[in-house]
Amino acid sequence: MVAFVRPALPSQLSAVARPVSLCRRIHSSPFRLAVVYPVTAHGPPPKAPEFKETSKLSDAELPASEGGASRYNLTAALKKRFWKDVHVHGKSDEYQVLLDKRPVRTPAKEVLTIPSTKPHLAHAIALEWDVMPSAQSALKSHLIPMTSLAARATDIAREDAEGKNTTRKQIITTAMRYLDTDTLLCWEPERQMHALERTTADGKPIETLRQIQTRIAGNIMSFLSTKVWPGLEIIPILDTNSILPLSQPKGTKDSICTWVSELSAYDLAGLERAILASKSLLIAVRLVVEWSENFRHVQRPETKKFGIEEAAEASSLEVTWQTNMWGEVEDTHDVGKEDLKRQLGSVVILVSGETR
Repeated sequence: MVAFVRPALPSQLSAVARPVSLCRRIHSSPFRLAVVYPVTAHGPPPKAPEFKETSKLSDAELPASEGGASRYNLTAALKKRFWKDVHVHGKSDEYQVLLDKRPVRTPAKEVLTIPSTKPHLAHAIALEWDVMPSAQSALKSHLIPMTSLAARATDIAREDAEGKNTTRKQIITTAMRYLDTDTLLCWEPERQMHALERTTADGKPIETLRQIQTRIAGNIMSFLSTKVWPGLEIIPILDTNSILPLSQPKGTKDSICTWVSELSAYDLAGLERAILASKSLLIAVRLVVEWSENFRHVQRPETKKFGIEEAAEASSLEVTWQTNMWGEVEDTHDVGKEDLKRQLGSVVILVSGETR
């Protein structure tokens, strides 16, 4: 029987002939054994510390330092409601909301005063404080939307009386930034020639998202270009072949900037809230003009008002389109809808009044 031996490969020969001293070592430090020390503690292990709530500490257990005692007293006071009754105190030219006998104040420590033409605003603020369970709730702005919004308007009015315009400039800058990316002017690109159309069960074509956007935007822009800014040119900011927004003409920007700067304190505060809620300057202007007591001359009593539902619909067209196709996410889309309406509703109450 003949045995065949396979010749070794060159790589195998080089590995065999390699000197041992050239082999790479992963660990070059010398080996050391661990030193085990004996346990020197005697007796059972110590007990774990017990947790005690600060609000349940007795007077004897309070911290000795003055700072610790003041922090404890402040926390305990915020968890209580220091007032029993809330009522609106009306004067000849203003309203005040009183907590027992204490007036509600702004974050700047100024007394919150409401113009005499806005009784609904004063009673809405009183209702917020009447249902408040504790003073700590007043630190959360989402629980006091009307109070925070009225305080914002009061601060603007105070700056106007002092000859300052810091807050006005900030609001104008924010408003003009939203004009460059206005939600109302961002439309879906036009469909291609061979794109499939959605139809109903009866075979009727369903209105596309772009058709809905152009219809809603056309109604709002036609009102603004005839009643608010006559002859002003407003163009869509998204082109079909570009993802970068287009800028409005310089004359349009200058006219809108001048118009915003001349608003009253309450209208300006309401416009700011509506812009931040709807992500649209045009929708905010449409809502403020429709309900403000200072724009009675352009309002149309014989037609249906542009209200909370219409403003919420115009500012969330794409979201509504997507949720109609794929469904809503529970505790997300539904909560967002109600929060949007809550913020827009606060704007309506703020700017409306009894001026005829």
